[in-house]
Order: sequence, then C-alpha cells, then structure tokens
Amino acid sequence: MSDLNISLEDVKRAQANIAKVVRKTPTHLALSSALSQDEVYFKMENLQLTGSFKIRGSLNKISSLTTEEKQRGVIAASAGNHAQGVAMSSQLFKVKSKIVMPETAPLIKISATRSYGAEVILHGRFFDEAFEKAQEIAKNEGLVFVHPYEDPKVIAGQGTIGFEILEAIPNLKSIVVPIGGGGLISGIAFVIKQINPKCKVIGVVSNQTPGMMEFKTGLEFEKPKKVSSIADGIAVKRTSKKMFETYIGPYVDQIVSVDDEEISQAIVYAMETEKTILEGSGAAGLAAVLCKKVELSGPSCVVLCGGNIDLNTIVSVIDTGLRRQGRLARISTIVDDLPGTLADLTRIFADMRANVLDVIHDRVSPELSLRQTRIDFLIETSSFEHIEKIKAEIKKQNIRILER
Repeated sequence: MSDLNISLEDVKRAQANIAKVVRKTPTHLALSSALSQDEVYFKMENLQLTGSFKIRGSLNKISSLTTEEKQRGVIAASAGNHAQGVAMSSQLFKVKSKIVMPETAPLIKISATRSYGAEVILHGRFFDEAFEKAQEIAKNEGLVFVHPYEDPKVIAGQGTIGFEILEAIPNLKSIVVPIGGGGLISGIAFVIKQINPKCKVIGVVSNQTPGMMEFKTGLEFEKPKKVSSIADGIAVKRTSKKMFETYIGPYVDQIVSVDDEEISQAIVYAMETEKTILEGSGAAGLAAVLCKKVELSGPSCVVLCGGNIDLNTIVSVIDTGLRRQGRLARISTIVDDLPGTLADLTRIFADMRANVLDVIHDRVSPELSLRQTRIDFLIETSSFEHIEKIKAEIKKQNIRILER
C-alpha cells in the first residue's frame, strides 16, 4: 500500500482543518455557450487566497506538524504557487519558512512569497533544479520538507475542491483538471470517483512536459530540448511514477496536452468573456476545452487553478491569443519607395475597416531591390476571413505581400 494513500475521512478532516482560512471559491456557469452544447462550470480557484489552490494542501500539511517540527521550520521548492501557499500557511502558524524557487520564476510570485515572510532562495532555471536544492538544504539544516504533491496531507487538502464541486454540481458528468506534479488532480479525482464513479476525469498537461500522458497512453511524445512554457506551474520535467500509480492511473480517465498558443488563447478568452484573470497553468484546462481536445457531455466542470500571471507576460499572451483568433495580424509588403505609397496602403486598411496599430519601414532587407522598401503593418482585424480579404485587396493594387 502506497504511503500516499488517503481516505475520504482524511479529506473531510482536511476540510475542517482549513475551513477557517481558505475561501470556498465560486463554481460559476460559463457565460458563453461556445465551449459546449451542455452546461460547463468553472471552479474559480484563481480567486483563492494566494491566487491558487495550493494554499489548501499547504495549510493542511503545516497545521498537522508536531510542535517539534514547527520549531525546526519548513522548506519547500516551487515555481511560485506552492511557494506562496507554504509561506502564508507558515506565517499563520508562526513557523519559519524557506522557499527555493527557480531563477526563472515570475517576479509576481517571488515578491508575493517574500511578502508572506518566507526567505526566498533562487536556484536553477527549472523547478526540478530548485527541488533538488531544497532537499539538500532540508537535510543539512534539519528543516521539514513540504513536498508540493507527494504528500498525503497535501493531496487531501487539494481534494477538498472535489467536495465543493460535487456540492455545487451533484449531477457532474465530467471534470477537466490541469496536471503538473499531480497533487491537484489526484485529490480531486480520488474524491469524485469515490462519490460519483461514473464521472469522467480528464487531465491536461503542457505539451512540453507530457510525462503523465506518456504513462497513461504508453506512448512516447516528442519533447523540446528546453522547457520554456507560460504554464510554469505545470511544467514539471520529472514525472512522479508514485503519483501516477496511486491516483492518476486508477482515477483519471484521459489525459490530453495543450501548447502555449492554445493556453494564450484561453487566457484571452477568460479575460474577455469570463472577466477573470488566469495564469498559464490555470488556463490549461480551459485551453483543452476551447481547442476541442476533449469531448464534454452533460454538466461539466473546468478547474481554473491559478491566477498569478506576471503583468509583463500578459501583453505577449494577449497578442498570441488574438492572433489565434484572427483578430491581430502582421502583413509585410514590398513596395516602390515613392511618396504616397504608405498613404495608399493605409487607405486600403481604412476602407477594409482594419485598424493599424504599428508600422515599420525597412529599406535594407536583402530581398529588396534598389528604390524598394519593405513596410510591415500590425493590424487589428475581426477574423481570418477578414485578413484574407485585406490581403486580396492589397494584391489587386499589384503590391507584393511577403507570406510568412
């Protein structure tokens, strides 16, 4: 029997342990019917304390420590959300905490972790390197290591979300949950399958770290040499076999993957349609639904697990999301370098109801002949069909377009 096993009683105890602190986050019906013919609900853990679900498992773990363990202090490794959960929980129990975070962790998460009183140590480029450093420090300094997912107290804490979802949607038919290390989906899937075994549980991984999907399907997927995903919270390179064997294998029915562009599209959708902010990992489940990676039938729920996105990231995410919807386009033209040419082009955009956001002149590109210039336009459009009509109109004027 795995040392990670929990019972429904463990989750109920966790619920009692954390009830006075954590928020019972809303379970909202989606505002748009574009996602599915059936009802789709969102579990809004992006509105949770610290901006993600992680406070649930962290608080349950730290509240269960002995007096001697609390006196020793705790340490954790995290890309950001577990860090904040451990830091805030430690602050509540007056426990000294150290958090090792990757050097690439979003500034918003580093600053928030420090604001809860934790000592932050930046080490390595990825979570796995920070994890190894945290274990080394725990051993050398005698600190209690708070694992982000391989811990029954943490899993039970995350499982409290399952109770809340079933209370809000008793006839739930399917649920979509992001997967990083697997603590969130393990807790939720365990609770739901114990109470409603016919409910379909679908996990979503980043295509850059598809380890759990490989375990599930038995297939090996192509992985990039470097992991650099906007879904940093689920970008775990070293997949936990223990989590798969104990929970994900037995209780998760399907696992799919999404890429950064699909996640960007989901973040934009959430802002525009649902009026809520998601980080990359928090939007992974929504991305899978939007891009039709999963089939939903009957009342379904998508867990929006985090909202801690760096403001500097939002601009590029919005651009990417809008491009995927055909609402933003770059058109590069090569024209004779003569007075009035730019005016002729902008008149076409105006007549076609496209808004010009940026213009770049280039007279030195290698593809240019003498007396030619390249003009790149960033335009706001309404659809891919709109973009093609604009290009057709430009070509009618015998202007060359550089196809990407």
